[in-house]
Amino acid sequence: SKRAPTAEEIYSLNFAWNVCKYVKSNAIVLAQGTLTHGIGAGQMSRIDSLNIAMQKARTRVQQLQKNPTHTLPLVLASDAFFPFRDCVDEAAKFGVTAIMQPGGSLRDQESIDAANEHNVALIFTGIRHFRH
Repeated sequence: SKRAPTAEEIYSLNFAWNVCKYVKSNAIVLAQGTLTHGIGAGQMSRIDSLNIAMQKARTRVQQLQKNPTHTLPLVLASDAFFPFRDCVDEAAKFGVTAIMQPGGSLRDQESIDAANEHNVALIFTGIRHFRH
């Protein structure tokens, strides 16, 4: 993406990425610093995993927005590439500011374009966890 992640986003992304490698296939991890707010996993669809993670995170994220205890950003890590831009779009609506994923989809450019439209930092790792 056009925007590079901040130092705070990199800190949160590294934590989320490490958590993600221990979660079953199609894993999505929403984290802030070293706090995991939502995990979605084991779904046939990555967007379904994202929806589960957002559902789990919703209450906690809303509490933090009302009474912030720290200013670390909300980030997302995915164990495998995004085949469509929908995850980036939905994550941005939820308040995610940076995403880490392996890349490698034929449609990576769509995810990059979505990240740029939402001013979300998007990092491709080139490494897939994708644990079954």
